[in-house]
Formats: sequence, C-alpha cells, structure tokens
Amino acid sequence: MNEALQGLLDLLDLEQIEENIFRGQSRSAVVPRVFGGQVAAQALVAAGRTVPADRPAHSLHAYFLRMGDPGAPIVYNVDRMRDGRSFTTRRVVAVQHGKPIFALSASFQTHEEGLDHQIPMPPSPDPETLPTSEERLRGYDHLDAAVVERFLEARQSVDLRYVEEPPYGKFGEPREPHSQVWFRTNGKLEDDPLLHVVLATYVSDMTLLDSVLLAHGRGGWAVGDVVGASLDHAMWFHRPFRADEWLLYDQESPSAYGGRGLGQARIYTQDGRLAVSVIQEGVVRVPR
Repeated sequence: MNEALQGLLDLLDLEQIEENIFRGQSRSAVVPRVFGGQVAAQALVAAGRTVPADRPAHSLHAYFLRMGDPGAPIVYNVDRMRDGRSFTTRRVVAVQHGKPIFALSASFQTHEEGLDHQIPMPPSPDPETLPTSEERLRGYDHLDAAVVERFLEARQSVDLRYVEEPPYGKFGEPREPHSQVWFRTNGKLEDDPLLHVVLATYVSDMTLLDSVLLAHGRGGWAVGDVVGASLDHAMWFHRPFRADEWLLYDQESPSAYGGRGLGQARIYTQDGRLAVSVIQEGVVRVPR
C-alpha cells in the first residue's frame, strides 16, 4: 500500500465523539474546496458505523448543500431512522461552521436470495494496456503545470485510467457524451465490505460529469472553460466487489440544460458483473 492510499484511509477513518456523532478531517482537492467524493464517503462511513456488519449498504442518495472548507473538520450527525427486519435506514447531515454542507440517506440490507439479471458489460480494453493518469497528464503541454500537479496529487491513492482522451486532453469539438474509466486503489485493502463501498463512492465523484463536457467540446475545470460543482448524487450497490481490483466506470450524459448537467453510469467488475449504478447532477456553467 502506498503512502497516499494510507492517507486516504486515515482521512476516511472518522473519530466518534458521541453515539451518533462523528468527526472527520478534510483537505482540498483540485479546486479550493473539499472534494465532494470525500464528504460522501465520510458520511457513508458515519452511517455504516451505526449498522450491524451483516447489513451491507445497497443504496445512497445525497445532496451537496454548501462548499466545504478544507481548513476545518466536518461533523457528521447520524439519525437512526429505521431498523427493520431486513433493512436499516440512516440519515446523515454533515456540518461545518454551524451550517449543513451535505445530507445523505443510506439504506442497508441483510443478504437475501432473489431474482438475478443484469445489463451486459460494454466492450472495453484491458486496463493494463492504458496510460496511467501521470502518463496522460504529463503529456499535455496545454495544461498549466500547477494544475497537473494538483490532479496528480488528488489521484495518488487511486490508479485511474481513461480509455479515450479525457475532456481536458482533447477539447474544442463536441464528442459522443460517453466516457470510460478503469480504476482501482493503489494497494490492497482489508476485506471489510463497507470499506470497498466507501472507496467506490469516493472515486465515483471524480469523473462522472466528464460526459457532459465531452458533448460540448469543453475541457472542464482543468482548463477553466466551465465552472462546475456536484448538486446531488445517488448510488445503488448491486453486487459485491473489491475497490482494490479493476473496476470499469462506464459513464454517459443524457442531458444538460439550465446550467446543470446530468451524468449516469454503471460500474462493472473486470469479469463483467454489474456492481454499482450511479447518477449525478451538477452545476455546469460557462464563465462569461
């Protein structure tokens, strides 16, 4: 396990300060605010810490309310909304400086046998044949060196590989609003199922709005031709998976309108099992 991944695991290991109250540290990301995936992942950790281990998370629904301050800790208040025979529901509100910045509802379920089908995994190349994030980013002369370093620093804990050119690598002409990314953590993880779900939640906010940018030939926040932020985020965890093994993040955008863009995606294991479905809407504004 590399030092960056250990740092991420430490970031996600919340301090419990009361029965239903947890505190997490924060740090800045590519933009000067707390990364949304960090807040979502920490909130899911807080919820999961109040649920029996034999009830894995099966869904989350979240709203980003305010920008997070990377210089201050975040307090997570957990509401134990329901403890049923099969399902457990938690509501988490993240607070900074006395104001809510994020709200999450998460549901957990005991294992059950039932109907089983899925949409097939789309074709995609072997992730080991694709350039690493560092190889791609250092190959773009048009990107500011400081931006490249911030991107690389933010992704040291995760091996993230684009199948085709990312929005900031090739922009100016609209492309199909579809993007594929392979990812896994840069190191092996413990077997705790909640940890793997939490890390997939963290990564899921990194690239989901890429397909919105592709549809309009925009390079995104890396080149400053749009201003963006996550608004809401939903995930459904269908089948067990490991975040330290290759996962295909197949993303597309069905719509953008009114200063907002919608991204939807499916995450598959390398052997073709549909593990997660994701939907997110974000602010996507063109600066005047």
